[in-house]
Amino acid sequence: MLRLSLILTAFLAQPLAAQSAMSAEAFENYTKGKTLFYGNGGEAYGVERYLDDRRVVWSFLDGECKYGSWYEQAGQICFVYEDRPGDPQCWTFRKGTGGLIAQFENNNASTELYEAQDVGEEMICYGPDVGV
Repeated sequence: MLRLSLILTAFLAQPLAAQSAMSAEAFENYTKGKTLFYGNGGEAYGVERYLDDRRVVWSFLDGECKYGSWYEQAGQICFVYEDRPGDPQCWTFRKGTGGLIAQFENNNASTELYEAQDVGEEMICYGPDVGV
C-alpha cells in the first residue's frame, strides 16, 4: 500500500494537457486485461479490473467488490454495477501523460480520477458476508 501511495502522490500534480475523449474501442484496447488503481487529490480512490466482454470488477480498496459491465453512450464510458443496475455511472476518459484521466459526468461536483498505472498489485475481494 505504501508503494501505491507513493505512485498516487506522483500523479497529484498531473498536467491538464490530455488528448480528446477516448472512444469505446480505444478505452477497451487500453484497459482490457488490466487491473488499474485510481487516485483523487493524491489519495487512493479505488481499483478496477477490466475483463473480457466489457465486464469489470470495482472496489473502493475496502475488499468489497462490485461486478458490472461498461458501454459507450454519447461519447462517455458508462458503468453499471450489480448493486445499482438502473444507475449508470458515466465518465469521460482521456489519455494523459501519466495514464488515464477519468472525469465523472453524472453530477456537478465533477470528480476527476487519475490512473496510478497498472502497479502489479493484487485486487482484494473478500467473499460475501456470512451471518451466524
